[in-house]
Amino acid sequence: MRFKSILLPLLISALAAAPAAAQRRQASPEQRIERLEKQVRQVQGRIFPKGQPVDTAGFSDEPAATQASVTNLITRLDAVERQMAEAIRSSEENGNRIAVMEADLARLRADQERRLRALETAPAAAVVEPAAEPDVPPPPAPRPRVEAPRGGPADEPVLASDSGAEAAYDKGFRQWTAGQYDASIKSLDAMIKAYPGHRRVSWAHNLAGRALLDKGQPRAAAERLLANYRRDPQGERAQDSLFYLGQSLVKLGQPGQACKAYAELEDVYGTALRAPLRKDLPGAKSAARCG
Repeated sequence: MRFKSILLPLLISALAAAPAAAQRRQASPEQRIERLEKQVRQVQGRIFPKGQPVDTAGFSDEPAATQASVTNLITRLDAVERQMAEAIRSSEENGNRIAVMEADLARLRADQERRLRALETAPAAAVVEPAAEPDVPPPPAPRPRVEAPRGGPADEPVLASDSGAEAAYDKGFRQWTAGQYDASIKSLDAMIKAYPGHRRVSWAHNLAGRALLDKGQPRAAAERLLANYRRDPQGERAQDSLFYLGQSLVKLGQPGQACKAYAELEDVYGTALRAPLRKDLPGAKSAARCG
């Protein structure tokens, strides 16, 4: 009886412990979900051997992006890259064409300048239009005039001649044609200082501006040419200064301002524009892309 009394509590405790052990062996919901997710990933790895495109979105069974959509997107990107490469190639070709055209225009401009200089240095009888007066001075013709000397009394007139001014301008002109631009500018400035009221002053200022332009100083040339035009718009070379002001502005990378200079040249002088300038003006406006 004593053995039975001991065995009975043991059986009761064993029966009570059995459900608890069963509960410990049963997986929790979280563990079951993790096991299912692991199995799903294994299935996806078999379906997409190259890699799953994207994770599933929400509760949909379909992926957010399929393999076909990814392939289509890559194809479109390749097409865009090809189009960009073609656009870049076309832009480079157009740039090369523009550079060639600019070089051709520069050679044409230099050729026209050379021909103009040849015409200007030719004898006066060889000029077709007498109104188009070249920069080369004619043989000095003495024309005496009476003027009071500087600092002297007005009742002591001194006979002066244009020959000195003509010779001074001729010296600067010949230095310019020889490519001695600095010496030419120096001679022309000396002539302007010595004969401030002479008709060749307009010529000298204009030729000095062109010498600055030829020696590669377009900004200084523009200032000199603009000053000559504003100083005496009716001067014999004022319209030339306005034309070469446009040339200087083009070399300074200001074609819009050059077009304004050409427009003012046409508005101010109109039919009185010298024949060489009238001939060269359309090409100059085209080079500046004037509208």
